[in-house]
Amino acid sequence: MRFRGRSRKDDAPPQAAPPPPAAPPGAAPPVLVIDALGRKCPIPIIMLAERIREIPVGQIVAVLADDPAAHTDVPAWCRMKSQEFVWEETLPHGGWGFHIRRSY
Repeated sequence: MRFRGRSRKDDAPPQAAPPPPAAPPGAAPPVLVIDALGRKCPIPIIMLAERIREIPVGQIVAVLADDPAAHTDVPAWCRMKSQEFVWEETLPHGGWGFHIRRSY
């Protein structure tokens, strides 16, 4: 049964996915990439907290994660730990890359 004025999902034409955002101008590449794809939160945050000391102060670490909770958890962790959240990118095969600059 269909109601007038409503369409089914299959009736709509397919839409192209938006292109991933470009890196901010002058953004440095990450010195360390932490692959947390397939891991549920809080594991990406734990991995970040354990490994951020491996890079020099002022350098960038990238955390790759596909758990939707990482959208709020990574920036919140950066605020709590006084680290600089630089930018977020959408990965081509799903998930996101969160770029953090080590502040201390």
